[in-house]
Amino acid sequence: MRFVIQRVKEARVCVEGKIIGQIGKGFLLLLGISNTDTQEIADKMVNKLIHLRIFEDENDKTNLSIKDVGGELLVISQFTLYADCKKGNRPSFINAGKPELANHLYEYVIDRCREEIAVVEHGEFGAHMEVSLTNQGPFTVVLDSDEIVRSNG
Repeated sequence: MRFVIQRVKEARVCVEGKIIGQIGKGFLLLLGISNTDTQEIADKMVNKLIHLRIFEDENDKTNLSIKDVGGELLVISQFTLYADCKKGNRPSFINAGKPELANHLYEYVIDRCREEIAVVEHGEFGAHMEVSLTNQGPFTVVLDSDEIVRSNG
């Protein structure tokens, strides 16, 4: 599982010209799922996301989590995070999760996040989406379950 987390001032997602999800201060989460991902892996990734301290405190130190600042979350499914570009110039997506598994885990991650964060918006799985944001910092962090789970962190 891969998370690309962007700290945002605001973000929104549109499908067919209609806004289907919109947030203020918080995280835009691009979520990639592989065929080997499980709910246990998702739980560890969500725990890391919720407690990630990348918001500034009163001393301008990155000491605060999304929960600490009352931040919001916009979750976007993005299978292209598992693009394999090793051979040729056309990416392979063989490592991306099969749609049934990926959709199940996408919904699972959203539900788990809603247990911890008051405002959780999301895109539409499998749809062509237009995502816009104002990245604050900019501050972008990549989490890969291969590293998170292996380190038990």
